[in-house]
Amino acid sequence: MLGLDKLKNTASQKWRRACFSVNYKGSTKEGQACTISPGVPEIRQALSAQGGGALGDTLSSTPIGEPRQKITVATLKEKKLRGEPITCLTAYDYATARLVDEASMDIILVGDSVAQTMLGYENTLAVTLEEMLHHTRAVRRGVKHAFLVADMPFGSFHVTADDALRNATRFVKEGGAEAVKMEGGKKRAELIRRVIDAEIPVAGHIGLTPQSVNLMGGYKVQGKTLSAIEELMHDAIALDRAGVACIYLEGIPREVAAMITAEVSVPTIGIGAGPECDGQVLVFHDIVNLNFGPPAKFVRQYGDAAKLIRNAVEAFRSDVLSRHYPSDDESYHLPKETRQALETVLERKRSMRS
Repeated sequence: MLGLDKLKNTASQKWRRACFSVNYKGSTKEGQACTISPGVPEIRQALSAQGGGALGDTLSSTPIGEPRQKITVATLKEKKLRGEPITCLTAYDYATARLVDEASMDIILVGDSVAQTMLGYENTLAVTLEEMLHHTRAVRRGVKHAFLVADMPFGSFHVTADDALRNATRFVKEGGAEAVKMEGGKKRAELIRRVIDAEIPVAGHIGLTPQSVNLMGGYKVQGKTLSAIEELMHDAIALDRAGVACIYLEGIPREVAAMITAEVSVPTIGIGAGPECDGQVLVFHDIVNLNFGPPAKFVRQYGDAAKLIRNAVEAFRSDVLSRHYPSDDESYHLPKETRQALETVLERKRSMRS
């Protein structure tokens, strides 16, 4: 396992051999060696030394034993500053959202992966805006502390900027989301600025972007060549400069994710992007084995809900067929007085028949 410093040194040497440069603010100039920006520790030190900023003036660590605090955009940035890992899981309904929130997750993502996990679609392209809003509202009711992010589905921000802003507003106003997530890098930067100008936080998403599955020719790891790495770096810097709350990095080499994490000032949340990201996200259904397809390489299973549910359903069916359910203890009974009166009435009817 490479340490972060060694990773950055290795990546830096490879990066310098390229015929472009990336400085701390993201400008490029042909024909010069690349300059890798200060790493995460240096960023933290610089931000800590600035003083007088919002982070230094208004936020502090929550003491042990204090009630859990609401997670916000500022909380996430402070966690990056302190080097504290950020946790994130998807949720698509009230019950799951409540359990995930009570487990102290920092971020709950209502992902467009609801298309496959809950709705049975082949991919994320089919899920509609109204379906996403429906699930976001349900999740909102179960969340008290986590930062709630909702995916903007395919087509909801691709046509016009006005449509995108209107749809993003609906996620906040109707769905209760605290941020919306948009796939895409520098080509989305101007649109993202406009949404942020409307007081709506935005999470970026680069690398393997599932809404681009047809263009990519499948779910393939991105950023495996120098030119692809350059593109990802520019995308990340553009999103950072646009003011995103965080950047999701999906399906990219660990070394590239480490470079991006060191380069940008906002938290990176990885899924299939290695351990150097500021945080990690997985799909809830994947970690509890409720996904019926083969898992991706990066998925780790922490429980077997499929087996639990299947066993419970089969046991219920067996008890019904054998008349072991319901038992007398699981049945309601008439009050004693009513039962006696009913027996009297029934006895009279039997006497009349005879």
